[in-house]
Amino acid sequence: MGKTINQFGFFSYDVSEALFLSAKEKEITANLFVTVANELENNIDVFSQDVRVSQLVLLLNYSNLFYNSQCITGKAVNHDIITSLDKLLTNYFKEENSLKNGMPSVIFYTELNLSQRYVSDMLSSLTGLNTQQYIHRKAEEKLSTTNLFFSEIAYGLVFEHSQSFSKLFKSKTNVSPLEFRKTFN
Repeated sequence: MGKTINQFGFFSYDVSEALFLSAKEKEITANLFVTVANELENNIDVFSQDVRVSQLVLLLNYSNLFYNSQCITGKAVNHDIITSLDKLLTNYFKEENSLKNGMPSVIFYTELNLSQRYVSDMLSSLTGLNTQQYIHRKAEEKLSTTNLFFSEIAYGLVFEHSQSFSKLFKSKTNVSPLEFRKTFN
């Protein structure tokens, strides 16, 4: 059960990121609690533990479903979060210290007053990208929408050497930054 619980990211969310249930979701959850309570009152036999664990896993799966729905239906709020995240990234890359500090870590995003896991899950739900992939996508956007030199983009994204940026970019996209940029001209 412990391994199963660790698969659910919402256990790492802050209290402010609580799950808000619709009336129908409340009814489903309440029914699941009644089922679990009824099972706890039954006599213990060989299958009791498996049934109880299955019911708890079902409750967790519904919670996961409801959180995912909340991410999708809360797109306006989440869009604001992504906008704030983009501003933080832009400001981070403009700071002179960013070269010393390296690429922003997930901890950096706690400036949004959200847990790391919530930001990661929200990005994944809305963009299909994890946090690192999202930052790399920003590099692609700079290549496709600016006339900056590759070295400027690399240093802006906190790479010490533009060759490191080119190598990473090619490993992720199968084309060099120059080839990628040419597809937009």
